[in-house]
Amino acid sequence: LLKENAFAKFDETVELHIRTGLDTRHADQQLRGTILLPNGLGKSQRVIVFAEGEAARIAEQAGADVVGADDLVKKIEGGWLEFDIALANREMMGKVGRLGRVLGPRGLMPNPRTNTVVDADDLPKAIQEAKQGRVEFRTDRTALVHVPIGKVSFTEEALLENLSALVDAIVRERPGGAKGQFVKSVILTSTMGPSIKLDVAPTLALGAGTGV
Repeated sequence: LLKENAFAKFDETVELHIRTGLDTRHADQQLRGTILLPNGLGKSQRVIVFAEGEAARIAEQAGADVVGADDLVKKIEGGWLEFDIALANREMMGKVGRLGRVLGPRGLMPNPRTNTVVDADDLPKAIQEAKQGRVEFRTDRTALVHVPIGKVSFTEEALLENLSALVDAIVRERPGGAKGQFVKSVILTSTMGPSIKLDVAPTLALGAGTGV
């Protein structure tokens, strides 16, 4: 149905929107995690890496789009945000930390919990996965989760596989402090298309999730 209602002249992004029953004012009800979608996102992600010295050399050889240290921090402080994912060598976090106000609200701040703060030896794997379609999911202030799962041009099977993997990851990351119904509603949309409301129980069953 989503594919039938996509009429834009570009390849629209398909997004999943989940309303949770979490009260995000409480630290033990924060949902956050990452998932490498089995069929990617339909485009190569633009990845930047905060690193210097040997770590910077490793990141460049691994295919990072932009690698830098103090110069990259200053560039972002100046308003540059032309990237999809930011990774940081663990030793750089003292400098990267001051970008929290800029990158945090946009979901771009490197964080150990989302595997975006890594040791130098782990940079090649992190860069490869980021480019292939590793996405972060997190609740916003209204307890909603918004995550892209692919493109309208994907086959139904590919979209379904990405949807199933994402739902499974979200249910597995259910916060310990969650009370009552965890997932309240599930909606699929495309960039220019209508919103399609999915039944919660069958959708959770796709990912073998039982944490409703």
